[in-house]
Amino acid sequence: MSIGALLSATDLGMIRGERILFRNVSLAAHAGDAIVLRGANGAGKTTLLRILAGLTRPETGKVDRSAPHHWIAHREGLKPHETPFTHLGLWARAWGTSAGQIDAVLDKMALIRPSGVSARHLSAGQRRRTALGRLLLQERPIWLLDEPLTALDADGRELLLGMISEHRMRGGAIIAAIHGDAGFDSTCEVMI
Repeated sequence: MSIGALLSATDLGMIRGERILFRNVSLAAHAGDAIVLRGANGAGKTTLLRILAGLTRPETGKVDRSAPHHWIAHREGLKPHETPFTHLGLWARAWGTSAGQIDAVLDKMALIRPSGVSARHLSAGQRRRTALGRLLLQERPIWLLDEPLTALDADGRELLLGMISEHRMRGGAIIAAIHGDAGFDSTCEVMI
């Protein structure tokens, strides 16, 4: 493990079918870092994030984490009947977070008004804000984000970029798959 790294990966490789997605990928995320993963659709960015999160095993290499992480996938993970309030409430209970914090997260994410609306009736941006709200329920130093800006309007984008900046200033690290402009200064870009 890289000295002082919150997360490090060494010589990661992945094969899908008979195709090599990537090989020899190494990275280290330290306090305050923002690592951006870039590559074409299907190049393996999401697979790499899943490996870093411990959800998928690599063909080669290893991942070491010295701190807990949040994983926010490209799909928000909301069930059609869940409301922002119930979704965040389930995560809060699972993590032992105070129920009182849910209202603060809903307020910060501009979800007070639609907090009781089922996910099937929310806009894509509201579903994305709900998923991103999980980042605020429990402090975790590593944020693994798959296309975090997807579906966000200008206000939502500004909100998320502010959250990322605050997280980095508190000593957290971000690893994000991004298409286009990240909106924040990265310390490293990894091409997949």
